[in-house]
Amino acid sequence: MSTPAPYPPSYYAASANPARPRPPLHGEAEADIGIVGAGYSGLSAALHLAERGHSVAVIEGNRVGWGASGRNGGQIVNGLNAGLDKIARQFGDERAAFVGGLVQEGGRIIRRIVADYGIPCDLKDGNLFTAYTPKHMAEFEAKQRLWRTYGMDDHEMLDAGQVKRHVASDVYAGGMIDRTGGHLHPLNLALGEAEALEDLGGQVYEGTPLVRQEGTTLHVPGGTLRCKAVVLCGNAYLGDTVPALTRRVMPVSTQMVTTAVLGERADALLPTDICVEDARYILDYFRLSADRRLIFGGGTVYGGTDPADVRAKLRPALERVFPQLEGVALDYAWSGNFALSFTRVPQMGRLEDGVYFAHGYSGHGVTGSHLFGRILADAIHGDVSEFDVFADMRWLPFPGGRTFGPLYSTMGSWWYGLRDRLGV
Repeated sequence: MSTPAPYPPSYYAASANPARPRPPLHGEAEADIGIVGAGYSGLSAALHLAERGHSVAVIEGNRVGWGASGRNGGQIVNGLNAGLDKIARQFGDERAAFVGGLVQEGGRIIRRIVADYGIPCDLKDGNLFTAYTPKHMAEFEAKQRLWRTYGMDDHEMLDAGQVKRHVASDVYAGGMIDRTGGHLHPLNLALGEAEALEDLGGQVYEGTPLVRQEGTTLHVPGGTLRCKAVVLCGNAYLGDTVPALTRRVMPVSTQMVTTAVLGERADALLPTDICVEDARYILDYFRLSADRRLIFGGGTVYGGTDPADVRAKLRPALERVFPQLEGVALDYAWSGNFALSFTRVPQMGRLEDGVYFAHGYSGHGVTGSHLFGRILADAIHGDVSEFDVFADMRWLPFPGGRTFGPLYSTMGSWWYGLRDRLGV
């Protein structure tokens, strides 16, 4: 029997909605579809399948939303990590047009699920990208033009003065707002999706890590789950349990802190209650919580290890953006892993008959995972038209694999970090 690890000491865990008890799987169980991982990918796939009448069972090694889905910045950012221009260069104009038609759907799926099932997760609209340099502004303008070629015209350019109406900081040269973006409480979204699945007849087993996958049979410490199809959605936390997936992605940790309750000071910092991320390679991102705290994230550690002191790492960045918060109490600090793909394009595919997977959202998983969950459900239900396009997209392993890949990526991040500092 496995004991689920407690949630990390995050603000999200401290402010989570009450959750139903979900005991581990013991003995033999069956379902049409077995899903590994109760994060957004697994829950989205499970919900879309259950809505179509399939019996679904989800196994989770710890607790619902324990991994990246319950620790992230909570930002609904449209698009993939890899821009549509990069996708066009790597995979051709036809693939880029296909992806361009889907990059806003993840946010729509989230809003639909929240509305249909009445999930309380502090969902709000608006996403602001901020620029430090004229080069960043030129990149935003290029993205606005590019998205318009794919029929999307939701970005509005802002000068420095206009940005200050949203963010009380002097560090930005301008920005771009996406009003179809947004933000929410990520763990409460995951918990609400799990409850919605259970209300539809699905089953969620917590404290049930995958020990071994044999075809469409999942072996766990307390028993076995036999299925007609299996979906592997462990992402950065699957480890080496499924060797065929190990070298496809690299775990990368990112860190977050939350201030003490700021009250009226919070409204002065972010008057329009919008979420923000900047344009740098190693970026900062922040927003307000429902109880008027500043949630601030940033930094990366390739290989998925945690820094010794998250507060010490992030405080200088927070105070650079908001010097008026110098010395503010940081009530919560935590770290978590996301799965990075070498091309920065998330991966979806089939390992063998009836065995599907999705992972590698590369820091854009809130929306991408919900989209991929829907596409996986379509494929299992019989419509593989979108699944086949993603499954056929070429993936590349990290040079050096899991042993030397983190060093390779760290060296790359130093180079891009230097470019950020030099403004080139």
